[in-house]
Amino acid sequence: MSRSLQDELKKRGPFQSLEQEATLAIMRTSDLLENRLARLLRDYGLTLTQYNVLRILRGEGAPLPCLEIASRMVQVAPAITRVIEQLLTMGLVTKLQSQTDRRVFEVSLTNQGSILLESIDAPLLETHANLLSKVSREDLRELLRILAAARANT
Repeated sequence: MSRSLQDELKKRGPFQSLEQEATLAIMRTSDLLENRLARLLRDYGLTLTQYNVLRILRGEGAPLPCLEIASRMVQVAPAITRVIEQLLTMGLVTKLQSQTDRRVFEVSLTNQGSILLESIDAPLLETHANLLSKVSREDLRELLRILAAARANT
């Protein structure tokens, strides 16, 4: 039997509301999942944010402006320019000034970036599966529905 959030946090009294408990449970779970994913990506020399940028570029299959990349991030990255610069230094992306708008820089995935992502794919899928192995497929679908409803209010 899994411990309650109240036990995990060693909270003496009850939560002020069911909504508060649910919000904190989501935050706690998110933190635990992020830490596991970050540990895996660290083995490949990447942060979660850097991986997210590479994943977006691979999914698009074409260069994207920095602001478009930022808008597609799973987690908001306030310093997207700094993240792009780090990936440039690592040789995983290129950045070119747009031909149509000189104020815009378009970012592309390099061959080296593609190869790195391919090497991460299988271990990452395995990690996702392991992290949620105790949750049934039906419950995962229900969780996705609930989380979508929660995001609709933000």
